Amino acid sequence: MREGTLFKILESGLETSVQDYPGRIGYWAWGVPPSGPMDSFSFRLGNLIVGNEEGAAGLEIQFIGPQIEFLDDTVLAICGADNGPRLNGELIPLWTAVRVETGDVLSFEFAKVGSRSYIAIAGGIDVPPVMGSRATFAKAQIGGYQGRPLKKGDILRTFKPRVPLDKLSGRKLSPDFIPQFSHRWEVEIMLGPHEDWLTPADIEQFLSTQWRVSSKSNRIGYRLEGPEFQFSDKAHRKPPENGSHPSNIMDYGYPIGSVSLCGQTPIILLLDGPSLGGYITPLTVISGSLWKVGQSRPGDLLQFKQVSLEQAIKIQEDLARKIFNSLIQEAPGA
Repeated sequence: MREGTLFKILESGLETSVQDYPGRIGYWAWGVPPSGPMDSFSFRLGNLIVGNEEGAAGLEIQFIGPQIEFLDDTVLAICGADNGPRLNGELIPLWTAVRVETGDVLSFEFAKVGSRSYIAIAGGIDVPPVMGSRATFAKAQIGGYQGRPLKKGDILRTFKPRVPLDKLSGRKLSPDFIPQFSHRWEVEIMLGPHEDWLTPADIEQFLSTQWRVSSKSNRIGYRLEGPEFQFSDKAHRKPPENGSHPSNIMDYGYPIGSVSLCGQTPIILLLDGPSLGGYITPLTVISGSLWKVGQSRPGDLLQFKQVSLEQAIKIQEDLARKIFNSLIQEAPGA
């Protein structure tokens, strides 16, 4: 007897993919990135609302959502950017478990603030794990559904829900835990590993500038638009094997979240990014702030704030504590 839920993709949206958390861990040394949700905060909260483990596979939507027909009854939650989710043409709330019946159609408008939304479905999406993860890494065509973003006609299945559907419907996240979205983001960073390749004035300029997210941004990296750098004497007087431009250095392993300088262009390397390269990384976005970068969109402004290692650890711990302690409120009469 078949268990779980079947659903069919009627329209794919701009880019809809299967992701899980924390993604494909342990293969970075071999050039395989973790992938996973760009906003893991919203993703994990969505799973908790529908009774899943926080890392269960769900759908990541970018800007324009898909149109999905459900072939079985289920419960789902939409979290992240508000792109006007509708069930059979009627608006449904975000951050809330919504009952879906056989034949219902889910659709979306264009996200007005933020860039990514997540569909968490009771049971989690059932696709084969690759290297321990169901996350999609489209550049290598691994994971997810056939290693690619979803397209019209795809039919996917979920696992059997862990909690009966009638106990899930109407649950919602406490307003205290709902993240705020904006077109201006404060993003915490740490110096290093190559901060001495910039002048103190370069670093001060980086921290005082509101950097604009370029349209040439994706899950691999976010390009930033802003002023130019002067670079320190170390960058100008380096050994020739490091390359001719002051931003060049011998290849080394990139940390996720690294702000790599490709010439005069800062690029925040993200979850589908390269594992090594030959550009300096004078600053690195801390793990607890990566979700903000994942929700920013072309034209948004990023203001960077320097923090210490101790502060970075606290921000990450506070984020995890919020998820662990998130209060799922029951609907009246549920």
